[in-house]
Amino acid sequence: MVKKQLLFKNNRIYWLDCLRTFVVFLVILGHISLTYESSSSRSGWWIVSDPLDSDFINLLPLILDTFVMATLFYISGYLLPFSIKAKTTIQFIKVKFRRLIIPWIIAVLTLLPAYKIIFLYSRNIPQENWTTYFHWNTIWGQSWLWFLPVLFLFNMIYLIISKIDTTKINFIKFISLGGFLGLIYGYFIDYLGLNGWTTSLLLTFQNERLFIYFLVFLAGIQSYRLKIFESSKINIHREMIIHSLGWIFLFIYVVGSIYNIKGSIYNPLSQQNYFISNSIDKLIIRLSFLISLTYMIYFLVFTFKNYLNNKSRIWDVLNSNSYLVYVIHLNILGVLALVIVNINLHPIIKLLTLTISTILLSNLVCSLSKKLKQRFNGYKLIKRIELPVVFNVKYTYRKTKKARPI
Repeated sequence: MVKKQLLFKNNRIYWLDCLRTFVVFLVILGHISLTYESSSSRSGWWIVSDPLDSDFINLLPLILDTFVMATLFYISGYLLPFSIKAKTTIQFIKVKFRRLIIPWIIAVLTLLPAYKIIFLYSRNIPQENWTTYFHWNTIWGQSWLWFLPVLFLFNMIYLIISKIDTTKINFIKFISLGGFLGLIYGYFIDYLGLNGWTTSLLLTFQNERLFIYFLVFLAGIQSYRLKIFESSKINIHREMIIHSLGWIFLFIYVVGSIYNIKGSIYNPLSQQNYFISNSIDKLIIRLSFLISLTYMIYFLVFTFKNYLNNKSRIWDVLNSNSYLVYVIHLNILGVLALVIVNINLHPIIKLLTLTISTILLSNLVCSLSKKLKQRFNGYKLIKRIELPVVFNVKYTYRKTKKARPI
């Protein structure tokens, strides 16, 4: 029997917050793997490029890129209808603006310039004119911060379409329709030659993934509307089939992406290599990608909902820090990578060391910043209480003095 959904303060679903925290850790792992993958292209744009690399580590970003960001969009979509309850449209926009856009503005004006400082320093390149350190003048655009304004955009689109009743569409049909639209979208982008990234002052996104992420976001909303997590039954035979097929399709995607004409359909290479033919290989890779993405989200949700739904103080701290950890982790990663860049260790040992230290230090920074904020807020509260009290005491003293008989 599966445990009931465990809730904590503000009626947040506990296992879902734990899942989001875990996915943020996977984001960190994926970013760290770029430091040690054996790719010549990374040296031109990644924050720190370690000379010790590993072909095996190349698999990590390929696998993680399949589902990690999609899972964050799915979780955000699931929580969205819940967060919009008891809020007017203006209140909802204000909340999301404070939650997503204000941190994004602060981060792109501080953390992205710091990214370039670390990038240049790690390569012994002189620092450049200060105007070139902002995202509208750099080759990497908004880098990891692209997620925040795109998520805000998805939230605003939801406001427009939120009145559409989709509860009559069962979840399997919804996912099937989304997969079909995602497949057509991939061919459309490929036909127009739009593969790659779009960068602008406000939005940065991967063209071939943007609509797919939006479909996943909508799938999260549909999951909430249909209350699909409230069921406590587990069909063992069905689960065995799903998990077996899911890992097979992920294997097909990884192998096909490495071997195929473009290495990955998202990163064209000059040399052509086919399993069967160009069009059939693309179809197989796109289908296996969409199925792998869907399965990995299902696998993570199934695992956390059924087996990692126990409250603990450690998870509470990690969950409360996860959002800020996502925002600040890349600069901390860069500094720590610089510390060990000249140490002669196996790349996998470096990868594990850097992953653990980045997660620990990022959470430490977040926890300390929260304590400082609490103290500052407490100090302001004391001042707010002290001033009226002092004024009232002085005013009472003066009244008493005036009323005293001569």
